[in-house]
Amino acid sequence: MALSNEQKKAYRAIGHTLNPIVTIASKGLTEAVLEEIGRALDDHELIKIKVSVGDREVKKVVIKALVEQTGAELVQQIGNTALLLRRNPKAKANLSNLQR
Repeated sequence: MALSNEQKKAYRAIGHTLNPIVTIASKGLTEAVLEEIGRALDDHELIKIKVSVGDREVKKVVIKALVEQTGAELVQQIGNTALLLRRNPKAKANLSNLQR
């Protein structure tokens, strides 16, 4: 599901006020990190992640692997921060970052 430019703009506006939920550091994408990101995506649908793994190329590889393994979409990446979206029709309205 590719996002349109209007959708990306709306999600970026929501994501601007969010704080990073998970930080990926030197150990990279461990099973525990992937589980936590999956849980956060189920609950919040739109999350911000901080990726502090080194140089630019390593960061791109980690984010690409993260998107593939979680089934999420990359809305935006700026510096060490990535904004991910994975819709959940059964998400609780009080936890979701998306308006219902």
